[in-house]
Amino acid sequence: MFKIRSLAAVLALAGSVSIASAWETLPTVAPAPEDNATTAEKIELGQMLYHDPRLSSTGTVACASCHNTMLGGEDNRPNSMGVHGQTGGRSAPTVWNSAFNKVQFWDGRAASLEDQAAGPVTNPIEMGMKSWDDVVARLKAIEGYQQAFEKAFGKEAISKDNATKAIAAYERTLITPNSPYDKYVDGDKAALTEQQVRGMDKVAELGCTGCHSGAAFNGAGMFQKFPVIANGYFEAQYHFKKDKGLAEVSKNPADEHLWKVPTLRNIALTAPYFHNGSVKTLEQAVALMAQLQLGKELPKEDVADIVAFLNALTGEFPKQKMPVLPGTPGTTFN
Repeated sequence: MFKIRSLAAVLALAGSVSIASAWETLPTVAPAPEDNATTAEKIELGQMLYHDPRLSSTGTVACASCHNTMLGGEDNRPNSMGVHGQTGGRSAPTVWNSAFNKVQFWDGRAASLEDQAAGPVTNPIEMGMKSWDDVVARLKAIEGYQQAFEKAFGKEAISKDNATKAIAAYERTLITPNSPYDKYVDGDKAALTEQQVRGMDKVAELGCTGCHSGAAFNGAGMFQKFPVIANGYFEAQYHFKKDKGLAEVSKNPADEHLWKVPTLRNIALTAPYFHNGSVKTLEQAVALMAQLQLGKELPKEDVADIVAFLNALTGEFPKQKMPVLPGTPGTTFN
C-alpha cells in the first residue's frame, strides 16, 4: 500500500530529474479501477451523495463541506470543522485532481478514492454516523436514492460499497487541466510570463520536482519526511512535528513525520498550507519548504518567482450543475 523512499533516494532523484522530463501536462480523464468503471449514472449519484449533508449524524456536514468544489476543493481552514463544531488536527487536502493520487489522506492510509470515501462518514469528528449500516438504512428510506442507485448499479443496490464507488466515480471527474503551465508545455510560449518561466526554472534547479513530480506535481504516490531539517524556531511557531504523519497509522517509529507528497495543482487557491494548516501564505510556504527541506534561504526575488509559477498551476474548473437532492416529503432524519 505504501511506497516510501529513503531521504537519500529522494535527494538522489531530485538531482537526476531533468527539466525536460519533469514537465508533463495533466490528463483530462482519470483512470478508473476495473471494478468501478466510470458511468454517467454513477457520476450523477456520486455527486448527490457528495453534496448531501444527510450522510452526517447532524444533517449539517457533507463531503463538500470540507472539500468545496466551488473553489479550491477544500475549505480554506487550518483545520476542517465537522459535526457539533468539532475540528480535527489536519487541513483538508484538495479534492481537485485527487484521482491522480496513488494514495489518499495526508498519511496515505487509503489506497483508493473508494477507500477514502468511506472514512469521514463514520469518523466521530467529521460526519459522525455511528456505522455504515445506519447510513445505508437512511439511504434506503429515501425513494429518490432507491431510484438513483438502481440506475447506477441495479436493483437492491444500496450499500456502503456502491455508495463509495459512486462518490469515487464523481471525484474522478474533478480534473482541472489547461492551466497556463499546461498551455506553455503544450507549446504556447506566451501562456507564462517571464517571471513564471523564471520560477519554473528555479523549481527545477532547486530539485522541487524530485518530490513534486509528474503531471499532478504529487510524486505519484511517494512519501517524504517533513521537516527534513530540524529548526526549533520554526517548530515553536508552526508545530509541524506534533503530528507524526504516517506513523500515526503504521505505529512504526521509522515512519514518523512521513507524509504523502501533496499536489501543487491549484495550490494558489488552497491556503492555509501544510498538513496542519499553520502557514497562511504561499510566500511563507515556499520559503519554509526551501529552508526545512533543502537547507536553503531563498532570496525574496526567487520566492516571488516560484510563487508566480505556482499561480500558473491553477487550471480550468469543469462546469458543474449542482444536484437536486432527493427529498423526504413530510419527514426528516434530524
